[in-house]
Amino acid sequence: MGELTGKVPDLEELAHRSAITELLSSHSRCLDRLDAIGLKRLYWPESEVDYGGFKGSAHEFAGMVMVALQKQYELTQHRVSNTLIRFEAGLAFSESYVFAKHLSRGGDSEMVFSGRYLDQFELRGKFWKFSHRHVVMDWTRRWTVQDERDSPSFKAMSKGTQDASDLSWPYCQEKSN
Repeated sequence: MGELTGKVPDLEELAHRSAITELLSSHSRCLDRLDAIGLKRLYWPESEVDYGGFKGSAHEFAGMVMVALQKQYELTQHRVSNTLIRFEAGLAFSESYVFAKHLSRGGDSEMVFSGRYLDQFELRGKFWKFSHRHVVMDWTRRWTVQDERDSPSFKAMSKGTQDASDLSWPYCQEKSN
């Protein structure tokens, strides 16, 4: 880490860090709720991504990844942590750990992905958005699971869904003015 690690940031830097942290969390939510429109809004139109099997336009990726996630998985959960952010002349660079769980269709297996997001953001006016994402895999594993969502202990609990029928939508969607 650099010599500035641990320096107390000013309020403006805290505001910028907060906006970028919200972008990272929103990206995970869009993946988990199959929200391609929302995902596109997080990227500048000319942004690029590198997800290994797909390298190219972030906007093109947004539509394609939703189809792939919906086809293969009932639910996903992407968690981002250990985020480090560096600012440089209207740009920001970050490394975040990602821990993503993917419940297979039928609920009988789970694929877990452990890796990192290497992101570049660009500030235009008062908005930060992604300009580039590169995904690094550290490891992945798959195992059989026993789905207990309908067990007596959890039967009455609300269940998550991948789409706009999920109970979180009214809590997280921006209202048009």
